[in-house]
Amino acid sequence: MPEFSVIIPARNEAAYLPRTLQALEQQTLPPHEVLVVDNASRDQTAEIARAWGAQVLPCPVGGVARARQLGLETARSSWVATTDADSCPCPDWLAAYAQGAPGRVALYGPMRFWGLNEPWGRASGLAYSAFLHVCRVIGRPNLAGGNMAFSRQAALLAGGYPEVEAYEDVILGQNLARLGAIGYVPRALVETSARRLDRGVGPFLVQHLRNLTGHTRGYFGDDRLPPPPPDQDPAE
Repeated sequence: MPEFSVIIPARNEAAYLPRTLQALEQQTLPPHEVLVVDNASRDQTAEIARAWGAQVLPCPVGGVARARQLGLETARSSWVATTDADSCPCPDWLAAYAQGAPGRVALYGPMRFWGLNEPWGRASGLAYSAFLHVCRVIGRPNLAGGNMAFSRQAALLAGGYPEVEAYEDVILGQNLARLGAIGYVPRALVETSARRLDRGVGPFLVQHLRNLTGHTRGYFGDDRLPPPPPDQDPAE
């Protein structure tokens, strides 16, 4: 049975992160390590992560792709599972992925929103599962960073996360699919914050459709990350 490093990119997530770390503490298959990549936070994200026993990786240059890549390069387990700092994996999340891992290079599972009144919470899960099914049918698996797992060796062989503004998780998933089998694991449920709907359901769906077609521009105005600042000469 594989061991898992869990990677959580986080930027100013002090309000949400404790819930995520508590969910990981309650896993029936405990993670080998939890890596919280502090993506230039200005709040207590790093302190909270350490208080819960997570390893904090400073990533001073903004960009979730860079944060995920740093976690991938630092992870020590044969498999990596990723989620978001406002998301809560179910107790059997890692156990379900461990059972689905043999013969595959990557896995992904369902998601639904928490913080919505019923029946909208359940409906969000059904809608997302339908979306994933359509993606599988058309041959474009949609592996989201909030709920995916993969062989670390395969991910590095695939080139890791591309430095794009968004969609880096899905691109990695598609690259992994070229290396081996991808599996969908219905039991590996993750609930995520409904704050993604703050701008409304319409803009949320439109952006995901744009992501699916490879058009990531629109999150921050450019679909390529700015280059990191050059290292300062120690003699200066």
